[in-house]
Amino acid sequence: MAAAGRGERIGFLEAYSIGVGGMIGGGIFAVLGLSLQLAGYGAPVAFLLAGLVALATSYSYARLSVRYPSEGGTVEFLVRGYGPGLLAGGLNVLLLASYVVMIALYAYAFGSYGAGAAGGSLLLKHLLSALVIAAFVLVNALGALVSGRVEDALVLFKLGVLILVAGAGLGLVDWSRFSPSNWPHPLNLVAGGMIIFLAYEGFELIANAAQDVEDPRILPRAFYAAVLTVIAVYVLVAVVAGGVLSPQQVAKYRDYALAVAAEPSLGEAGFLLVTAAALASTSSAINATLYGTARISYIVARYGQLPPRVGRRAWGQAPEGLLIIALLSLLLVETASLEAISTAGSGGFLLVFAAVNLAAYRLRREAKVNPAVALTGFAATLAALAVLLYRMATLDPAQLTVFAVLVAGSFLAEALYRSVTGRRIAEYVDEKLREREENIRRWEEWLPRLARELKARVRDAEIYLVGSVARGELHRAHDVDLLVVTRRPPRGREARRLVEEAKRAAGLTRLHPVDVHFARPEEKERWLRHSGASKRLEEGGGRGG
Repeated sequence: MAAAGRGERIGFLEAYSIGVGGMIGGGIFAVLGLSLQLAGYGAPVAFLLAGLVALATSYSYARLSVRYPSEGGTVEFLVRGYGPGLLAGGLNVLLLASYVVMIALYAYAFGSYGAGAAGGSLLLKHLLSALVIAAFVLVNALGALVSGRVEDALVLFKLGVLILVAGAGLGLVDWSRFSPSNWPHPLNLVAGGMIIFLAYEGFELIANAAQDVEDPRILPRAFYAAVLTVIAVYVLVAVVAGGVLSPQQVAKYRDYALAVAAEPSLGEAGFLLVTAAALASTSSAINATLYGTARISYIVARYGQLPPRVGRRAWGQAPEGLLIIALLSLLLVETASLEAISTAGSGGFLLVFAAVNLAAYRLRREAKVNPAVALTGFAATLAALAVLLYRMATLDPAQLTVFAVLVAGSFLAEALYRSVTGRRIAEYVDEKLREREENIRRWEEWLPRLARELKARVRDAEIYLVGSVARGELHRAHDVDLLVVTRRPPRGREARRLVEEAKRAAGLTRLHPVDVHFARPEEKERWLRHSGASKRLEEGGGRGG
């Protein structure tokens, strides 16, 4: 799982990398064997079904990220959709609990692959699982970070390993195994897909980095491309693993099945390569979860809002939170089965994602959301959760009890903490988002300065206010749109440089969201018609009709 919020301006490839790295962060290494065991030769279909649920949800995340770019990500969307009351607060605690489960899953996978390479000792597996959590708690306590370049290299490494394993193994696949007659009952097939749904958790990290994106219009493409890429990789890996491993091998090597699946095509080197990728992926995922999303949810749970600025020691505002999360993760990884961990994590994320989809529907006017798509995502996540709960109830009621305690405990903890401390969730989880929204509402105070600076650099310019703000739709505006009409409009890098110079000269910051469009005189009428309303900004800085 890649950490969000690096503080640098990022484009499509960086945002895409955050999403892919977030999803292929260790989950696939942990749950591939479980998927083969539960869904049998229908495992590729199970991964596809889980991926389609993630894809439907990514639409809601994409629209909300464009409208409300915030380091708070999921938590911010819940507050925007439901207000700062008990519902949003309880869902945030549930999200935090789900991240605790993810840390336990990553540690379980780390221990399994490490012990598998050393002979499969159960004691070594538990020891490695505990040590990797302890190691990255220390790393986070000391404030050490992994650079963005290292994260990007790691994403390429683990994605490359998965593609190599899939590509090398396709020629050895026994395709007859995947006949629909060999699939389990459809309900069990869907349930198998939803238990491993947490392998797709991570695409939402793009939302946490949305403030740093150069052009918000790339966010939907980044979300969809990341999820579609991971669906394709997971399905291919499931095909290869299911096509070369016997049911007996799956049962014996379930916890590190991907490494064993690499052996028929790549030999021992393949086993060791996958093991190395699994150890690197799961350990970095633990670190990134502690530093990023789990920290955000915990700080919001404790204080109700993110601090204005995060220093090098990211847990400095809540050091006890790091210890609490570590202890809960250790308890879970040392006492629960892989299926119990996967079920709890998938159930938690499905419930939170259902709430985000419904929030997107509630904010459909502000965020320009297609209500049918948002409701489809909501229905898909609820249906997936219902199938998962049914499977828990029929096959292992104890797991249903654990999930019910997880959900009820999250809301009870939020209610008790509010009652004892008086803490409330802030109207804006991320203060920078509040400032950004305020700057949009007060555009008349600063936009004339920018218009003057643009006019000084483009002498023949006619400058118009266009878009949502020009139409008086401030509730729908994620930025302020300007149209600069000139005979020689700058393009690409030259246009970006000119706008940045003008913004600096006008005393504007990243929190003054403005999108400047350049057009030729013959294109002006088309732009103005498309906008629906416009206001000419006069040379002196006032407003014209």
